[in-house]
Amino acid sequence: MNYLTVENISKSYGELTLFEGLSFSIHKDQKIAFVAKNGTGKTSILNMLSSRDQPDSGQITYRKGIKVAFLDQNPDLDPKLSIEDTIFASENHILDVINAYHHALKDPDDHDNYEAAFDNMERHNAWDFETQYKQILFKLKLDDLDQMVNTLSGGQKKRLALANALINKPDLLVLDEPTNHLDLEMIEWLESFFAKEKITLFMVTHDRYFLERVCDEIIELDEGKIYTYKGNYSYYLEKKDERIKREAVELGKSKQLFKKELDWMRRQPKARTTKSKSRIDDFHDIKQRAHQRRLEHEIQLEINMTRLGSKIIELHNVSKSFGENRMLEKFDYVFKKGERIGIIGKNGSGKTTFLNLLTGSLKPDSGKIIIGETVKFGYYTQDGIAIKPGQKVIDVIREFGDYIPLKKGRQISAQQLLERFLFDRKKQYDYVEKLSGGEQKRLYLCTVLIQNPNVLILDEPTNDLDIVTLNVLENFLLDFPGCIIVVSHDRYFMDKIVDHLFVFKGQGEIDDFPGNYSDYRDYQDSRPVIKDTSEKKEKKTWKKDANIKLSYAEQKELNTLESKIKALEHDKKEIEAKFGDDAMTAEEINELSLQLKDLMESIQTKEIRWLELLEKLEE
Repeated sequence: MNYLTVENISKSYGELTLFEGLSFSIHKDQKIAFVAKNGTGKTSILNMLSSRDQPDSGQITYRKGIKVAFLDQNPDLDPKLSIEDTIFASENHILDVINAYHHALKDPDDHDNYEAAFDNMERHNAWDFETQYKQILFKLKLDDLDQMVNTLSGGQKKRLALANALINKPDLLVLDEPTNHLDLEMIEWLESFFAKEKITLFMVTHDRYFLERVCDEIIELDEGKIYTYKGNYSYYLEKKDERIKREAVELGKSKQLFKKELDWMRRQPKARTTKSKSRIDDFHDIKQRAHQRRLEHEIQLEINMTRLGSKIIELHNVSKSFGENRMLEKFDYVFKKGERIGIIGKNGSGKTTFLNLLTGSLKPDSGKIIIGETVKFGYYTQDGIAIKPGQKVIDVIREFGDYIPLKKGRQISAQQLLERFLFDRKKQYDYVEKLSGGEQKRLYLCTVLIQNPNVLILDEPTNDLDIVTLNVLENFLLDFPGCIIVVSHDRYFMDKIVDHLFVFKGQGEIDDFPGNYSDYRDYQDSRPVIKDTSEKKEKKTWKKDANIKLSYAEQKELNTLESKIKALEHDKKEIEAKFGDDAMTAEEINELSLQLKDLMESIQTKEIRWLELLEKLEE
């Protein structure tokens, strides 16, 4: 059943054409992700679907009678209502029944009104519905139903809008970055909810695990064209890679044909026959195809990092509270060179407070924080870039200088640096306030990195960044030689970047976990059942399972070995494929051979260790 049809839509802003002639459709029970680079039209398309904007041409048609809900990044809620009033204000007749029942409970002496309200609850099976919506509010940490909307944080408003959309069970739900402002526990719950619910989804999200586990189709807007992939994120990556390789082959053939036809054109006399004119027309078509370029850019960052001394950051018995809320309680830690620490925990558990303590914008209530003399922080906050009216993109970078120092004594101009951050020369003279949200975040990230920090602190760096920019950022961070401290709800990003976690559990309790996010989840899932040893249920202890024959460190090692072996096998295949290049020199072949030898030895060592642990487990 077709819910929505988009036919030949186009959109331009002045001389900038975002897209033209786009068509796609959404059918019942599909879970579709819409993927595109920042600034290419994602938000414009979502605005058109919600009727807040209109295409310049083409049309968008909804199936008659279907109920559609939209979740914006910044939802517009009535500040005069409470959380409960916001829920009941939606157009849902079952909620009206529940609301009437609640009012009847307030006047128990009016027996007729109470019986009528009770019968209505029975007739519409509203008891189950009420249980479901309260579970949703509970999962999204919206427990205080009397709290007024005007007192909610931006994240709470986003969660309230999400709850409203889920509770009303629309036929089609359109979501713009649904995982932003949700902690990891909420994201995993929402992921599970969408995966099992029969609901039609159309979403924009950068959360690649969410894409992998929820979506069954990817629609990509690339270079102004729509490409559809009938599968999840892994399938999309595989098929996109095949498409790009196929396009490269076709481009190569077009170039060869163009060269051949160019020779023919140069040999032609001035007087041409009708047959020649036809071939000339074909030549111009071939020329256009041969000169097509994929506008793919990779940021190549070689910023010259300030040397980092042996003393970096030391925390000794650090405590911090806000009233009754304890954020840290006698916390001790000494940072080491090259550490990559991820910070996870529920909203309000103290993650951002911890970052502000490190950078000195907050002072601890007690204890001591010692910062090494050579430490130079680069702090990427959730607040983003401070936009100055009339300021252009190039002006933002020039505030840090016309030239930026690189490694080995080289330098790069502000314009060249921006090009590496995917801002072409024309875009550099756009006003900052006209950039998309993702482009502003990319520019802000650039301003943090170009200051040559040796300790990077990133607070939710993946919000609003497109997947292309995320991949570029990840590649840069993998090569970054300094310390990295990152708060993020993006599980894919955390798995790729960090190798150590601080798990903020609330009320000052922080677990120091030696692994990435998936390691932590695996560890949590493998732990034995909690035994309650206190009559007051104030403390819970773990009873070790007698059947577990591996230590914790060995269990963690076994969990990670298989993925490491797969990654090495993938690298091995990539190197083997390079040997097929006839243009390689003897020196390059020799270097590749040495790399392949090292890889194969590493794979063999890890496979032997993997077998040893399996045998120990099965004894």
